[in-house]
Amino acid sequence: MIPYVRQFDFTYGRRDQVSSLIQRVIADNPGPFTFTGTGTYIVGRERPGAAVAVIDPGPLDDAHLHSLMRAVAGRRVSHVLVTHTHRDHAPLARPFAEAVGHPPILAMQPPLRTVHASDGGLDEDEDADFHPDIVLKGGERIEGDGWTLEAMATPGHASNHMAFVLRNENALFSGDHIMGWSTTVVAPPDGDMTAYMQSLDAVLARGFSTIWPTHGPAITQVAPFLKAYRAHRLEREAQIMARLEAGDRLISAMVPVLYAAVDQRLWPAASLSVLAHLIKLLKEGRVQASPGPDLGSTWRLADPAF
Repeated sequence: MIPYVRQFDFTYGRRDQVSSLIQRVIADNPGPFTFTGTGTYIVGRERPGAAVAVIDPGPLDDAHLHSLMRAVAGRRVSHVLVTHTHRDHAPLARPFAEAVGHPPILAMQPPLRTVHASDGGLDEDEDADFHPDIVLKGGERIEGDGWTLEAMATPGHASNHMAFVLRNENALFSGDHIMGWSTTVVAPPDGDMTAYMQSLDAVLARGFSTIWPTHGPAITQVAPFLKAYRAHRLEREAQIMARLEAGDRLISAMVPVLYAAVDQRLWPAASLSVLAHLIKLLKEGRVQASPGPDLGSTWRLADPAF
């Protein structure tokens, strides 16, 4: 069972000092995919004139923009970093950068596809207008006054998902790749379960002391949390295989059984997660799809003779 962490002290718009080098300001955009709202992180020292980096400015929201400007007042924003281009993370990046002196915006290249298989039905769709000033690929170092960040490519939730390592504190800003309050939506075609699991293993191998998700509180018991997070995905995969063995052929038949205890408003997202698992299994040769891998496909176990 995943040891979720969901309780933490916050007030919308308030700057909270959460570590010696990290402050957080939470946007008032709660929801089924954002939990209490988007947490924007400011990395750097408190002293006047210090260079700071801002991670995930968040959605287009005037109140949040003003809160961020208050939070960095007296300091110099040297970099704006975006973990991925979903609309609860990226849209405020350009207005914020313009308001604080035009620091460069750094992110991975936005994907070519801008909607999920849900035809835009999730609050996880791309900010189609977002374009970074500097395109990251992973491994780059970004430095400021007493801090060093490392870009760590973590595709899966999104093909252009980039986490950021605060090397001074052995901490990871995980975006939506890992969240303490919930599992992560992996929604094809841009979301990819094979890539997601590989990225999860890469994070586990780094041995981080703390993970700071964009939504919700910090994860401080990192290793046991990540092991449970990974085990949950493998358990879900086994459950999907069991449904196929039981004769289910459609995702729409599997979801009410697999997610019986989950709010039905989340079943569209759950359907996409099942699809992501099935596409992974298809790549591994363990299942077959007709006509092709999508939400309406007919699925069955692969014939072991082929």
